[in-house]
Amino acid sequence: MAARGSERLAEILEELVVELPSRLRGGRSRLSESAAAALRALVEELDLVTRDDFDELELRVAQLEHRLRLLEELPPSAPARQ
Repeated sequence: MAARGSERLAEILEELVVELPSRLRGGRSRLSESAAAALRALVEELDLVTRDDFDELELRVAQLEHRLRLLEELPPSAPARQ
């Protein structure tokens, strides 16, 4: 009976060693998710600009600059569209 117990213990330890890397990866991703959530909350609390917000504003400014250049290139006699 003791031999069977030690065999079962060896099997359990082997399973644990095989599963350990995947369990650690899962724990790391959960930790990363919670760290990212905490960082997002801090950015929001400090009212900082996110990269997405900055990129969106940069695109809008580029579009406005383009429209302004088009308006500046119109001949003076051309009627302005509304």
